[in-house]
Amino acid sequence: MRRSRKLAALLVGVCSIISSSAALAVEAILPPLVPWDGKSRELIAPKDDPWITHAEEQEFRTTPSYDETVEWLRKLVKAAPELQLVSLGKSSDGRDIWMVIASRDQHFLAEALRKSDKPTVLAQGGIHSGEIDGKDAGMMLLRDMTVGGRKRELLEGANFLFVPIFNVDGHERTSRFSRVNQRGPEVMGWRTTSRNLNLNRDYAKADAPEMAAMLRALNEWQPDLYLDLHVTDGADYQYDITFGSNGAIGHSPSIATWLEKNFTPAVTNDLAAMGHIPGPVDAPNWIDPRDWKKGIKTWMADPRFSNGYGDVRHLPTVLVENHSLKPYQQRVLGTYVLLESALRVVAKTGPALREAIESDRRRRPATVPLAWDVDPKKPDETMEYKAIETRVVPSEITGEMRVEYNGKPVSAKVPYQKQNRVSSGIARPKAYWIPAAWPEIIERLQLHGIALERIEEARELPVTMYRLQEAKFESEAFEGRVRVNAKPVPEKRTERFASGSVRVTTDQPLGNLAAVLLEPASADSFFQWGFFSSVLQETEYIESYVIEPMAERMMKENPKLAEEFRARLEKDEAFRSSAKERLRWFYSRTAFGDERWKLYPVAREE
Repeated sequence: MRRSRKLAALLVGVCSIISSSAALAVEAILPPLVPWDGKSRELIAPKDDPWITHAEEQEFRTTPSYDETVEWLRKLVKAAPELQLVSLGKSSDGRDIWMVIASRDQHFLAEALRKSDKPTVLAQGGIHSGEIDGKDAGMMLLRDMTVGGRKRELLEGANFLFVPIFNVDGHERTSRFSRVNQRGPEVMGWRTTSRNLNLNRDYAKADAPEMAAMLRALNEWQPDLYLDLHVTDGADYQYDITFGSNGAIGHSPSIATWLEKNFTPAVTNDLAAMGHIPGPVDAPNWIDPRDWKKGIKTWMADPRFSNGYGDVRHLPTVLVENHSLKPYQQRVLGTYVLLESALRVVAKTGPALREAIESDRRRRPATVPLAWDVDPKKPDETMEYKAIETRVVPSEITGEMRVEYNGKPVSAKVPYQKQNRVSSGIARPKAYWIPAAWPEIIERLQLHGIALERIEEARELPVTMYRLQEAKFESEAFEGRVRVNAKPVPEKRTERFASGSVRVTTDQPLGNLAAVLLEPASADSFFQWGFFSSVLQETEYIESYVIEPMAERMMKENPKLAEEFRARLEKDEAFRSSAKERLRWFYSRTAFGDERWKLYPVAREE
């Protein structure tokens, strides 16, 4: 037994040496580090502070485990009457997803907090748990606004909800090899959950129990501002912290205007004053991946992402992306400054923020946007881009050219392409009807907080439904599902809805969200995520010895049908070469065919 323990200890030591060597090897490969000595270092607690956090104590080399984090927070909450710790729900592995409530008035129930005259900020860390800067920044801030005393005034103007670790299972899948292009902490968590789901692709479909817990929290606590704290990969540049949201062309123009005029300038100034280099969240999105001088382009996030989801449900949402190539200390301190600044901004402009939210919640646009692009008729804007000098060299590995960074800061004015027009949209119906046969869809709508009316007796009414033509499935799974696309062709028809079916009016604050989840042309619709794929399956069939003579008779009796058949043969090679598809074509035009094949079961009430 003693020999086994000695051997185990030796193996642990060897593994530690190997891991350290590997980390040093990776560091040597990363681009040169630009020196930084920001004023925000003043925020670090002294070594003798009894409330020093793990990250500070370890000089930001490491971050605490889930258990260590919860233990520290429990002690803090016990000592600070302004704080309460609550569980939002359980992860797939059964861990609690903890949220700290910070309220000077001790409003620890959702109803009381909602009725408070103070705006509420909800910030979450670790949706990708290798990107854990937000956790350590939030712990420092909670201390300083309570037992630490030096930021106590923050809670006089705003309430703060803080989820230190959203992806709690991924947080505990730790390794020195989680993110090869990120400078610290030494040991990091994993991007996805224990079921290998990326939570920041799950807001719309809501497959993960962690996401279900967060959606329930958003509905229950109704924050005025939602901050999603990340660390970005990609290009090297000077910015150590970037942030942004969907613009005014999206679903929430009033909120976008508030963010642009109030949040962005104030937070930018505060970060710069503390020695950080803030920039737009689009900073890594080079128009030409090899040449930053050609400019950057924006993106309008779909509702699978936090900022796209916030846009469509009229919840002010800011995506924060620290830069992975900056040291962990610098990133954590930048996040601290951003969180503090956000609380000050909402405290100062809370009434304007709430009016912007209500303005967007009252909107009922005739067209619901589904996608956006750059308007070629509008000239590009420009911005002063803070880059790192690059050179392009041939790669012996790929046979192509690759970018190298030399660590020298450079700046230049570059094009700034913005997605500034709606490229596709859908006319807003009065309501959607979901048959009782699809309870999982009804449950997801309820999870999102969408209001619906369930009928107790069957109803028959005129509606518009889609026939899903040219369906194409993706070749491999994505986020636990096989995605599918199709061409939705509208049909006017009379449809009977059984008892238990639901009507979803679009005359509600979440009407746009209902549309993007239920319209099959929407990239994040339940249809494209594979919830309705069974309607694409043909289950009845007919033998060739029956349909062939039937088809011959149909051709003779219906010249128009014969003409349509010959035209299809002429223009469609795949159809022409497939006996099965030819017979299926005729079968679908008989009374024996499945009239509901490819019929999307969700109906539009116009």
